[in-house]
Amino acid sequence: MSEQTPKPRPPRRGIYFLPNFITTLALFFGFYAVVAAQSGAYDTAAIAIFVAMVMDGLDGRVARLTNTQSDFGVQYDSLADMVSFGLAPALVVYLWALEDLSALGVFWGKFGWLGAFIYAACAGLRLARFNAQAGTADKRHFQGLPSPAAAAALAGMVWAGDQLDFGGWPAGLPALAITLVAAILMVSNVRYESFKDVDFRYRVPFVFMVLGVLAVALMSVHPPTVLFLLALGYLLSGPIFTVIRRRHRRKRRQAG
Repeated sequence: MSEQTPKPRPPRRGIYFLPNFITTLALFFGFYAVVAAQSGAYDTAAIAIFVAMVMDGLDGRVARLTNTQSDFGVQYDSLADMVSFGLAPALVVYLWALEDLSALGVFWGKFGWLGAFIYAACAGLRLARFNAQAGTADKRHFQGLPSPAAAAALAGMVWAGDQLDFGGWPAGLPALAITLVAAILMVSNVRYESFKDVDFRYRVPFVFMVLGVLAVALMSVHPPTVLFLLALGYLLSGPIFTVIRRRHRRKRRQAG
């Protein structure tokens, strides 16, 4: 009597709990940011977006550490990012200042909500392009401003403005400019450092420690303003370094 070969077991149904639960927390804080902004708690809304950023940074790392990566997790993370870093920042900045542009006239009122929509649409396009190029993209750089960094710039602006009692239509004009710039940079081909190749387990120059101490000291002075300036600095770093690289290339060509 010949032995029968065992039939292969069907794949287990279900999803990995821990990384997807962290993604759900990111989605929750993005949703809560909108709820808080509707009640006028703009500082709470901005903090919720920053917490969503922390959760978004954790879910992928937890999935890799526990070997629980899945296609479901990738798609779910992208959908959560659209809410937390696309819709939530757009609606929060609109309720904080862009809505009040209507005080300058009907045209400006329409420009306010269109600016928020353009940001949300560009965030969706940025996430879709990132997913499509995930297998071929250079890990050292991002093509276009990452949506969490764009959300940090908007959330930091709202948080700092609320703490400094700066809002309404006077804040609407610079808020509209920053919102549109962030939106355009998300869908641009400007390269941004990903810092994925930085390994802090090894020795680093002493100046890094000094910069870390200075960052902590500045953060203790006024956290919202410092976070906004850091996010704004990263937002501008892409275009600035792009211009510097092009100038170096021109000089090399001329020298050659």
